[in-house]
Amino acid sequence: MEKFEELIQSERPVLVDFFATWCGPCKAMHPILEELKKEIGETARVVKIDVDQHEELANRYRIQSVPTLIVFKNGNPLWRHSGMMPAGELKSVLEQNQ
Repeated sequence: MEKFEELIQSERPVLVDFFATWCGPCKAMHPILEELKKEIGETARVVKIDVDQHEELANRYRIQSVPTLIVFKNGNPLWRHSGMMPAGELKSVLEQNQ
């Protein structure tokens, strides 16, 4: 996987899902994110970051609950949400941040 900092520098939106393997809502988000990936194609990117394996990133972005979703573009966090969300709402967020 690309280095995180390089990844979020993209000109197209990058939706980062900060999750944990032990988290029930995170597991429920997985099929939602897979559906979203199919719908958005190449217009945006969806990336999953395990907070237990990447504690430094979780601390840097002050992840206090999982799942936490952040949309980055050109290295800047543009939108943030903690908790589950439907694919349609996530798609709208990505479209708004094109």
